[in-house]
Amino acid sequence: MADARFFNDEPFLDHEEGPDLLGHGQYAQHVISLLDRVRAQTETGVLALIGPWGSGKSSVLGKVTRRLRETANDGGWLVAELNPWLYSDLESLTLALFSEIREALPKDGRWSEAREKIGGFGKAISPLGKVTALFGLDSEGLIQEVSNRISGDTSASAAKHKAEEALRKAGHPVLVIMDDLDRLTPEELLVVFKLVRLVGHLPNVYYLISFDERTLLDVLQRSELVGNSEPRARDFLEKIIQVRLDLPAFRERDADTLVDRSLTAVLASHSLTLTPGEQQRLSEAYYRYLQVRLRTPRAIKRFFGQVDATLGQLTGNVDIVDFLIVTFLRTSEPRAYQLLWQHRAELTGTSMDLPSRRDERPEQGIERWRTRLQGAGVAEQHLDGVIGLMGMLFAPVRQALGHGINFQAIARRRGIGSIDYFDRYMVFGVPDDDLPEHTFDTALQQLADDTPGTEADELLLRLRDDTQRITRRIGYKRAAGAPLPAAALLKAAASHYGHLTAAPQGALGLFTADRAMDFLAKDLLADLAEPDRPSILKTMAETPDGAVLAARTLQRVTSRDDSDAPDRPQAAATLDWIGEARSLISHEITRHLTPAASRPVHGLTELEITLIWAWRHTESEVCRTWINQRFDQGWNPLDLLATLLPPDRTPLPVIDDATLQSLDALIGLEALYSRLRPLLDTPAAAPADPREEHQQGILQALRQHRARNSPSNS
Repeated sequence: MADARFFNDEPFLDHEEGPDLLGHGQYAQHVISLLDRVRAQTETGVLALIGPWGSGKSSVLGKVTRRLRETANDGGWLVAELNPWLYSDLESLTLALFSEIREALPKDGRWSEAREKIGGFGKAISPLGKVTALFGLDSEGLIQEVSNRISGDTSASAAKHKAEEALRKAGHPVLVIMDDLDRLTPEELLVVFKLVRLVGHLPNVYYLISFDERTLLDVLQRSELVGNSEPRARDFLEKIIQVRLDLPAFRERDADTLVDRSLTAVLASHSLTLTPGEQQRLSEAYYRYLQVRLRTPRAIKRFFGQVDATLGQLTGNVDIVDFLIVTFLRTSEPRAYQLLWQHRAELTGTSMDLPSRRDERPEQGIERWRTRLQGAGVAEQHLDGVIGLMGMLFAPVRQALGHGINFQAIARRRGIGSIDYFDRYMVFGVPDDDLPEHTFDTALQQLADDTPGTEADELLLRLRDDTQRITRRIGYKRAAGAPLPAAALLKAAASHYGHLTAAPQGALGLFTADRAMDFLAKDLLADLAEPDRPSILKTMAETPDGAVLAARTLQRVTSRDDSDAPDRPQAAATLDWIGEARSLISHEITRHLTPAASRPVHGLTELEITLIWAWRHTESEVCRTWINQRFDQGWNPLDLLATLLPPDRTPLPVIDDATLQSLDALIGLEALYSRLRPLLDTPAAAPADPREEHQQGILQALRQHRARNSPSNS
């Protein structure tokens, strides 16, 4: 089916060499047989092929034309095709008719008289200017034509008589085919009917015209001849047409068959196959919502032609079922399609809900979309279908319809309802700021094989600059069970951790790039076999930023392991890898903080402060010993606390319970109270500046904690 003709005027998948899906070949043969019967009974006549727009009339006419021309040399029918759209008045159209009939006649000498007489009749009944235009006479030819008309017999009736004699003598029937008469204006339509009923009423000349009856009657009723009366319009048609040929009904079964063949052709042309899940979703979309809209061959061809034309580089980069649905909305409801872009954040679940919508009932959300779609011109009878299709694409609409909501499932199949893939459907390609799936997969394979490549370089660059999206996409593949180069990705995450440039995302901008990296690293480390984890964490910790990520990742993974089985002692193997990993990371942090040991507290860099905080997730005893050694060598404990606890924690307390636990791990609260006892036992004095005010706040928080936990309060 890969040879399907999507982009021509022939009915899709119904050309002469292909399968006769709609039975048009059989019906065309019926038309030809009927033409032979009509010819046996009368020497001229008008037949009408009638059917709705897009029902396949042109297909039947095309097959009739081809088959008649195949037998023309054996004494069969001669075919002339006339497009009335090209001519605006009776004279031009009349001359064109005889010109086409003359051209349909064979060029050998036996037909020369008939060709001459037909041309003479056309000239005789047409003004000189029309003859000049249609026959392309130059100035010498025009002078000769004027001379011929003055000196010769120019009677129209005599010319017609000679043409009739010549056509009878020739003995071959000529079929003049005129398609799409319903698209003419009332005046043009009357000109055509006058031509076939009166002027063109010639022996051995038959007419096969084609139109949509409902539209043609509407056109006739706008003419002065018929007036606004359908019965008069029908009576007029009956006078023109001797034989009525109604195109066979396009059954539901026919539509389903054509859709199935069309889909197969599209998939084959793009080397695609549907998974069982995709088949199920597409079946639901078609039988619930699309079937009622794809009711003619033209509608089906137009739809799948658009699919084939725009799929292009999106093959493998989008969900094919979503793409089919979006293409249907774009071609059938273009203004509704534009609403998708306008409400992108709402549909992908990335907008902040207005206060008025936070407690919105599902039916209110659907009513809001009904109003929007009505404003976009969606007909009332199609509203529920369009909303149903949107529910298949977008989780918020699906939820409002009373079904489950799962953004992760949408993202895993690269659906338009995911913010990470939405733009692909709207720009008909993968944007420059996105990575195609093939590039993404190739990059992961290069990382797994430890082989350099431009794809891996691009992925790592995006991991730094587009962290949230790249980590999500890695997460989608992980959730789908795809093998990932966890060790290589952890090393890359560590090397980029301190240099992430992606802007915060989510509500209030709380989802930062480093948090996205934290979550990814936890999942990747959990995917590694336990014996492999310590060495990877050590490699990550070889840079200061990487040491921060390694410590945080270890803490998250071990906390999760602890919470999974709170009442069950950890296995010895688990304790072994955790202890080894903590020791290795702690050793690397000690190395990174060595330069800080010789500087005063206020000389600590932001990264060194972060390293000290991260140290608590490894070997607390080593961390406590190192910090207390610094106190012994001159660091001021209160200055260190003021450095570790910045004054911008509002609205959080200066020191809350979690912070106290962290300080206990870093320094040891009893050791801290001992070193600060003179300050803690002294009543707070009025601060002289903001720095002293901050320090006084820390001391007061420690006083309160010490008082709550003193032996006298136990």
